[in-house]
Amino acid sequence: MLFNSFEFAVFFPLVFIAYWFLLNRNLRLQNTFLLVVSYFFYGWWDWRFVFLLILSTLIDYGFGLIIHRSEKHKKLYLWISIVNNLAILGFFKYYNFFAESVQQGLHSMGFEANIFLLSIALPVGISFYTFHGMSYVVDIYYGRSKPITNFVDYAVFVCFFPLLVAGPIERANHLLPQVIKPRQFNLHQGLDGLRFIVWGLFKKVVIADNLAPYVNDVFANYTTVSSFELVMGAIFFAFQIYCDFSGYSDIAIGTAKLLGFELMVNFRSPYFSRDIAEFWRRWHISLSSWFRDYLYIPLGGSKGGKGMAVRNTFIIFLVSGFWHGANWTFIAWGFLNALFFLPLLLGGRHRSNLDVVAENRMLPTGKELLQMVLTFLLVSVAWIFFRAATIGHAFDYIGSMFTNDFMPESLSRFKLWLPPVLVAWIIAEWAGRRTSVPETLGTIPYATARRLVYFALLMLVGFYGAFQKTEFIYFQF
Repeated sequence: MLFNSFEFAVFFPLVFIAYWFLLNRNLRLQNTFLLVVSYFFYGWWDWRFVFLLILSTLIDYGFGLIIHRSEKHKKLYLWISIVNNLAILGFFKYYNFFAESVQQGLHSMGFEANIFLLSIALPVGISFYTFHGMSYVVDIYYGRSKPITNFVDYAVFVCFFPLLVAGPIERANHLLPQVIKPRQFNLHQGLDGLRFIVWGLFKKVVIADNLAPYVNDVFANYTTVSSFELVMGAIFFAFQIYCDFSGYSDIAIGTAKLLGFELMVNFRSPYFSRDIAEFWRRWHISLSSWFRDYLYIPLGGSKGGKGMAVRNTFIIFLVSGFWHGANWTFIAWGFLNALFFLPLLLGGRHRSNLDVVAENRMLPTGKELLQMVLTFLLVSVAWIFFRAATIGHAFDYIGSMFTNDFMPESLSRFKLWLPPVLVAWIIAEWAGRRTSVPETLGTIPYATARRLVYFALLMLVGFYGAFQKTEFIYFQF
């Protein structure tokens, strides 16, 4: 079920009414209800994969208890749990990729092989809920969390429908205490949630989904369109993927707030970063921090000197790329980001920009502006590999930027209303860079002014929203 669908517009109000008006006096019933509607939400896409979700949940729930009670074989049970998770993820997401890669490799050496390929859909959100469960088991092994004995409570942590298919990737020590604690409806939290939902919906259906046709057209016809359009296509894809993914996160956060939960922040104005290191502290925060805590640090982090730090940095960027999809383009995207990160790491400048840009100022300095533009351009180049069908396609796209005619014969592909909306969106993002745009909207000093802003957002969603059941980009991961 999509957040931007009619079905969800019916589903969620019904869930909200039952949750707060019928079940608010009984925590156990509330959690059981949340689990049932979460399975329904997930099964709306394909009910068969609900059983895979339940199996994954049972495995990590059981191993959490076993590891906690074990005295001698904790590490063995930990690795069995991790291997089980990776086996499920690998089978559904990566089997065909490896099989085709081996087949192509053998063919290049003169051998013919017909390796069996699977004809099966990728379970939506499998990377997200797998990482939920893995972090839970690892935290129990290291004593950072205690296992939950009630299966329903644990399953709500893994399957909570706002974050089930595209995150944020929550931690047990943050979300589980909220699951097992009685919840009371809070009007301020609810209004805050509505602001997040409206802002997220605006970014998804007004910006991302209206940029998508232009971006798709440019990437499909990169050999014939002008250099100008190729540049704009790359920039617009950077906007599209950010508004699409952060829009999902905002709606997830807002929906959770309306149910009494606080999810972790997943984006903090990443395109106002002054270097690549800052960008990765602000983009998809739940995944970046997951790789830091569960891969980079266990590998030794930077304790072994620059050489180990460089090695581990490349590992987490390559694994991050591979996590996004079974295609060499994602690995190239991760490798490229690692290369961009490398000079900062070697120069000891990867933690230079920990504060918010222009913290106590309205505008950035000239140096900050130049740094932000350069970082955005580097990120946009990397996004070309992320978006392209093949690595060769990505290189050809970049090459065509310099060889095609510069100006297009016509600008008919542009929707005339979209550029001013993009400018207004960028201004709003800048104003909300210290916290978030929804929270900033709530601090507008005059009630009338706030209502006018909300009305304008709703009008834009109503008039220009693309409601064609367009899936969120990160559903495929």
